[in-house]
Amino acid sequence: MGRIRILSDTVANKIAAGEVVERPASVVKELLENSLDAGATEIRVDAENAGRRLIRLQDDGCGMLRDDALLAFERHATSKLSDVKDLLAIATLGFRGEALPSIASVSRLVLETRSAEEQTGTAVEIAGGKLLRCDEMARPVGTTISVRDLFFNVPARKKFLRSDQTELAHIGSLFTHYSL
Repeated sequence: MGRIRILSDTVANKIAAGEVVERPASVVKELLENSLDAGATEIRVDAENAGRRLIRLQDDGCGMLRDDALLAFERHATSKLSDVKDLLAIATLGFRGEALPSIASVSRLVLETRSAEEQTGTAVEIAGGKLLRCDEMARPVGTTISVRDLFFNVPARKKFLRSDQTELAHIGSLFTHYSL
């Protein structure tokens, strides 16, 4: 047996992603919960190839400030908690700060967002957990997240996905759950 060592951030993020992101429906769930927590009243979800090729979620929620848009992809970064006492009064669907970094570590992701507090929006592009760009952009208040090529860098996870019909059924059951 080898010596004990600390895993690199890349390996640790892929392992953590496996706990949060099991299939395309897991991505939809996490993004949908973020939209609901952001106060969105209109949410649109598009999927190609049952979410394997693309999952795009667009909302009219509060959006994010530029600095927060970047920070949101760091593990354990959250706007919901600042102290252990806050755990007793959680009133949101998400709070751990794991979803976005986990999704970004196993996909090619573009986040486009704007808060009412800023005149311009922000576009953040990440592939396999690596920041590729962060630019200003014109857009309305709210957020659009496009997740492409899910599990492109984790072939073992991709291999265990079921048929498109099964994966779409999982996504459909999410909508039934949240609409009730």
